[in-house]
Amino acid sequence: MIKYQLQCDHDHQFEGWFQSGDAFDTQKKRGFVECPVCQSNKVDRAIMAPSVARTDKEIVASLPVAQEPNWISAGSEEILMSPEMIELRERLAELRDEMIKNADDVGTDFAEEARRIHFGEAEERQIYGQTSLDEVQELLEEGISVLPLPPGRDVGH
Repeated sequence: MIKYQLQCDHDHQFEGWFQSGDAFDTQKKRGFVECPVCQSNKVDRAIMAPSVARTDKEIVASLPVAQEPNWISAGSEEILMSPEMIELRERLAELRDEMIKNADDVGTDFAEEARRIHFGEAEERQIYGQTSLDEVQELLEEGISVLPLPPGRDVGH
């Protein structure tokens, strides 16, 4: 797994984990990489500092410095996608709509509200919102079920 520092076209920065550099490129091209703050899919790898040796004897993984992404233009997004991919994108958008139809958007308070619901401190209900990958991992370790939302219709536009 590779952790990238990402940045959207509105200068929001966030982290993303990918199986490989090619996996990032593929997901980005398909519109699956989305800013958790503004939902923009115009996301690129931000410049990352190289790993620095530590003196506390802890092993630290070294990540490659991000490279400039490859670009392609055909004048129209649909030319870059097969009919099957366009249909899949629409079905994912429909799934997202169905998932959030009866859920409360709690915004950036997602992790906190999920914990409150889990521990009976808030009304049990479906919620959605934004949180970091580290928070998602902590929620899962605490036994709190969470799923990523599929991209919406505005991805790529």
